[in-house]
Amino acid sequence: MAMHPLRKKRLTIVLFLLAGVAVAVGLTTYALRQNINLFYDPTQIASGEVPLDVRIRAGGMVEDGSVKRDPESLRVQFNVTDFNSSFPVEYVGILPDLFAEGQGIVAMGRIRQDGFFVADQVLAKHDENYMSPEVNEALERAKAANKSAMTDSVTDSLPGQQPVGAY
Repeated sequence: MAMHPLRKKRLTIVLFLLAGVAVAVGLTTYALRQNINLFYDPTQIASGEVPLDVRIRAGGMVEDGSVKRDPESLRVQFNVTDFNSSFPVEYVGILPDLFAEGQGIVAMGRIRQDGFFVADQVLAKHDENYMSPEVNEALERAKAANKSAMTDSVTDSLPGQQPVGAY
């Protein structure tokens, strides 16, 4: 049975529209995938969980005493910590006015083969009360891990103590 010419024309138009939408969705998804910046905390970076040479976001507190400025250029090196682990950051450019040791930052950049995080953008918190949600969560996780490690070492050192459920 032959299809009516008007129906055939409508079907062709609908198929072209669907193909166009599929291509547009595919290209948009590909473009967004290229621009995703996953957040990593200092513990994850120090333990090597981060892919090399992939653009990521990293954050934590600027470690006290770690900021080294090159007097000849805008190159700055500093360490970022979550009070559990830290990693070195290298940045060339003008740092935000609120950048300081002991302050929270979020940096965007890549991890090099030598372990340095090369930042192409550094963001500092905008007032003394604000902390980026990712940085705050990373610091809380590190604090919990430290408490857990300290609790384990204290119970291990107590004489005559056995773990609950041990016979």
